[in-house]
Amino acid sequence: MVVHLNAIGPVSLVIIGIVALLIFGPKKLPELGKAFGSTLREFKKGTKGLIDDDDHDTKKVIEHKEQNK
Repeated sequence: MVVHLNAIGPVSLVIIGIVALLIFGPKKLPELGKAFGSTLREFKKGTKGLIDDDDHDTKKVIEHKEQNK
């Protein structure tokens, strides 16, 4: 079963927001949002480093193959 982001509509987002507000309360919700944002930012930095390393390794392999021809 594949779930696309299109399956989550505006009504679903509102319901999720209301449930989160009821569970965590209005004081804790901004703190959770800030923590989620910083976690997402760190994740992006980490994956960008992995992608850059992978591209660098690929270039080395290509250069090595060209030199050995």
